[in-house]
Amino acid sequence: MPVNRDPPNQAPRAPLASPSLDDFGDVIRGRRSVRRFREDPVDDEIIERVIEAGGWAPSPHGSQPWRFAVLTRTETKERLATAMGATWRSNLEMDNDPPEVIEGRLAGSRRRLLEAPALILVSLYTEELDRYPDPRRAAAERTMAIQSLGACVQNMLLAAYAHGIDGGWMCAPLFCPEVVVAALGLDERLTPHALLALGHAAADPKRRTRRPSDVMVVFDDRAT
Repeated sequence: MPVNRDPPNQAPRAPLASPSLDDFGDVIRGRRSVRRFREDPVDDEIIERVIEAGGWAPSPHGSQPWRFAVLTRTETKERLATAMGATWRSNLEMDNDPPEVIEGRLAGSRRRLLEAPALILVSLYTEELDRYPDPRRAAAERTMAIQSLGACVQNMLLAAYAHGIDGGWMCAPLFCPEVVVAALGLDERLTPHALLALGHAAADPKRRTRRPSDVMVVFDDRAT
């Protein structure tokens, strides 16, 4: 199936040669959520470095409750996009969205998956978490693992940006984890949580303004 692509109007961004502490703020502020990518492939070495960065995230008891799947082949991405699209279509129809809205949203989602030169699926793996007999602590343990998964993804996005590529965080697997597992033939003990689309941005994305820290901080004993 052909993929419609906008003409690239942005040259690939050079990676930071040797990031220092002074560069770190630039990496954090520079990272952006990209939805349209150039055709340029992502080097295998960069993909490996992005995955390695994810593995250095903090996790409960050092359990590292994440596993990764790498998708670069068109046929693999198409298989995943088709499987996930069928589930999303059912959900949108349940919401009584107009047919034209459904088709437009499905086409946009499929395009994002197929245009990205590389996708990394990040899944939760809870087999090595501590076990508790009571539901309250068991739930807290799982919550800690999910929190660490977010830290893992953030590490990966920052590493991607530092190495000269961009990324987009897609949460669609959360709505159909069993479909994703089946489409890729993954271990059923995995719970897919996120898809990271990686590549060179085709254009600068629109960015939302950030709230100032004095609005977000609700308690600060330095002021007393």
